[in-house]
Amino acid sequence: MAASLAAVHIMRNSNILFSKHLLKTISYYSLFAGNIRTLSYKCSLQNKERCDPNPLVGVVGLEIHAQIHSNSKLFSSSQVRFSSPPNSLVSFFDASLPGTLPVLNRRCVEAAVMTGLALNCTINKKSFFDRKHYFYADLPAGYQITQQRVPIAVNGSLTYSLLLGHKQNQVVTKTVRIKQIQLEQDSGKSLHDDSRSQTLIDLNRAGVGLMELVMEPDMCCGEEAAAAVRELQLILQTLGTSQGNMAEGQLRVDANISVHRPDDPLGVRTEVKNINSARFLAKAIDYEIQRQIGVLESGGVILNETRSFDYKSGLTVPMRDKEGLLDYRFMPEPNLPPLILCEGETVPPGAHPQQMVNIDWIKKQLPELPRVKRRHLVEDYGILPEHSFTLVNEEGLMDYFISVLQETKAEPKKVIGWIIKDLLGLLKQHNLNVSQSPISPSSMAELLNLLETGQISSTVAKLVLQELWKGPGTNATQIVRDQNLSLVCDAIKLEHICQTVIDSHQEEVRVIRRGNKKVLNKLVGLVQKETKGRADPVQVRAILEKKTS
Repeated sequence: MAASLAAVHIMRNSNILFSKHLLKTISYYSLFAGNIRTLSYKCSLQNKERCDPNPLVGVVGLEIHAQIHSNSKLFSSSQVRFSSPPNSLVSFFDASLPGTLPVLNRRCVEAAVMTGLALNCTINKKSFFDRKHYFYADLPAGYQITQQRVPIAVNGSLTYSLLLGHKQNQVVTKTVRIKQIQLEQDSGKSLHDDSRSQTLIDLNRAGVGLMELVMEPDMCCGEEAAAAVRELQLILQTLGTSQGNMAEGQLRVDANISVHRPDDPLGVRTEVKNINSARFLAKAIDYEIQRQIGVLESGGVILNETRSFDYKSGLTVPMRDKEGLLDYRFMPEPNLPPLILCEGETVPPGAHPQQMVNIDWIKKQLPELPRVKRRHLVEDYGILPEHSFTLVNEEGLMDYFISVLQETKAEPKKVIGWIIKDLLGLLKQHNLNVSQSPISPSSMAELLNLLETGQISSTVAKLVLQELWKGPGTNATQIVRDQNLSLVCDAIKLEHICQTVIDSHQEEVRVIRRGNKKVLNKLVGLVQKETKGRADPVQVRAILEKKTS
């Protein structure tokens, strides 16, 4: 049963309001000083690397909370829905009313197992739930149900790739180890009302199922961490275990960051909490690495603390001292039995087969993962590896590409250029996704067929693409016919136009005859302008070369 709960008000006193103005003044000074320090660091970084044969380097590990894509919460039947009215999706158990007990959601267990299998984890056939005690106003029970001792999956790995180089055309593949994946419940959400000096609590999110993925400190910079998170996001979306929408809080990242010299033990780490953007994650990590290096090189000490990232200033700021395991007072969850999974036909004694989650059955349901899709695109269609990343990373773009190929005579390498440069450029310009494109795969294929068969030039094709973008109801063939855009094939007419251009640009002709063939491009462009892009540039160049030789 869902109960609508009144929002909890936490009043702030006037002293705190006064101190906020003081803190704002301090933060402006800190921002100024931080920018100067960062600028100085960047300016001297190359010189330090030349002088120091063993420089300080960053070490990064991630803890990622992925909201499980499920209709109901982890331990109650309350619905999971984003942006519902506050406290409208709260059961008695979510609100921690006395006497209520948790009931484990089978869908959440299956999602965690599938995610673990996709990430090469060992699935524990027997795992346990624990209570993690801490007090926040949005945690009504005073503890969180999680899996600290024996989680559902352990010892996995995530392979991800970086695109390097000036043109982003160098693919470097890396792997980060995954320590564990554990099931746990989410907390509620605090809504701060500064105008009334109060905080409101919305418990709609309280009890929503999460997968916490703990990554080992195998990364060294923000770029690597952001690439790993993007790859994980794609995998979760492909599996359907999490929608992974970071803007809606469905994927939240905590970064553990330290610096050390490669031959020395790891340094003291700080934790930057609740980063909800891959781009901000990269910025937060790189800033924190620079900050820690600056502190150590000036003789300071790194504190084991929790920090947050201020995306407006680009700085990490202290929140509190880092809690240790003892601070949380972990204890076994008394209201939940061990989580038992089966494999193959084996069912533990006393367990009913239909009540068991079968690991082998889930393994058979695994879809093709993003890295496999990229490999197939490169092998099957001969496209560049960096183009395969764009096709797979943009939701729906790979399917669009394949649909176009099925209806066109153009080679995949030509199709990829039109889709990635022209279509995707228009989509991003108008802030649309692929599913919202006014140009269907069939329309794109028809346009490319006209180009491939020599009925239109590439210049005209771009004009027709712009016309198609204006909306449905037209097709490429009709636009070409109505606007008289078909290729000028009359050799006599083309020769006359070329001669007219030559006669009016004698200075350029003299330069070409003296050996500067590059100027010929100008004359080709003038002929194309005269024909409104309807002339075959190869044929035009041949005529001009003959007449200016």
